[in-house]
Amino acid sequence: MPEDIQRLIQSQADFIVSQQLPSGAIPWYRGGITDPWDHVECAIALDFSGRSSEASLAYKWMRDNQNPDGSWYSSYHDDKAQDLTKDTNFSTYIATGMWFHYLTTRDLDFLRYMWPTMEKGINFALSLQQPGGEIYWGLSENNEVWPGAILTASSSTWLSIKYGIRIAKTLGVDKPDWNKACQRLARTIKEQPELFDRLGEDKSGHAMTWYYPILVGLIKGKQAEKRILEGWQDFIIDGWGCKCFTDRQSVCVAETFELVLALARMGARDRAKMVLEWVLQFRDSDGVFYREVYWPQREIRQSELEPQAHEKNTWTSAAAILAMVALEGIKIF
Repeated sequence: MPEDIQRLIQSQADFIVSQQLPSGAIPWYRGGITDPWDHVECAIALDFSGRSSEASLAYKWMRDNQNPDGSWYSSYHDDKAQDLTKDTNFSTYIATGMWFHYLTTRDLDFLRYMWPTMEKGINFALSLQQPGGEIYWGLSENNEVWPGAILTASSSTWLSIKYGIRIAKTLGVDKPDWNKACQRLARTIKEQPELFDRLGEDKSGHAMTWYYPILVGLIKGKQAEKRILEGWQDFIIDGWGCKCFTDRQSVCVAETFELVLALARMGARDRAKMVLEWVLQFRDSDGVFYREVYWPQREIRQSELEPQAHEKNTWTSAAAILAMVALEGIKIF
């Protein structure tokens, strides 16, 4: 790996570790919220940057804060639950994280230690799988079912169940029900996209809906190429990166790095490298990436906690690490 890229990866990892709480929680930034999905994303990035001890601490936090039904709350602040909704995508992502933790550490004992947590998390999500194969988004703070499935979240959930099955096999556990559920979900995403985002969840045109099925490997080959080309004009600011939403004139740095991952996954490595080179400009003097930059005035999103400072968060740094590692030839997702 080129030294400059390695240095850039380590600067992102240093930032993530600097924000991690003694409990193991990785908030967006000190004083901000911790959401379980981004927390796990940061742990994955830490493993890929050689910080397995900090990643292990993050996974122990997940184990310690799991709800009895297998879910996690949507956000925590200083280790106290804040947003009491329960997201099925959040409950499964720990399996993705733990699979990569195992691949990078080969720590079978820790995998066994975390297995009950992963198993309960996946089972929570599957309790909301519908006859059509889609998995509803989650439960309200009153435990009422949100009667809709989101394409981006479902794509991530499919990936996590797939890795959960791999973990089960590694531990000698048979999970035929997970296999069936995973196959049904994949088939529904590919063949019945109308079952997703029916309640207007994607009315603003989120970039993740565009590229995430490609990033996880559900849409491949010519279909992936067609999907990328169809959305390129809507989501790309040339020379800058990827918008968050079609109607928002700004580049979201984490989404741009995820697009790099999607492009690398479909084999469009030259285009992935081009987009990566674009987004490298959006860094602070310490090398850490900004969250969002507004076009064309180049105004940087301000921090909610420090109005005079620019926002830098852990999950943007995590996405940066994963994109750079992927372009060095290591398979991510």
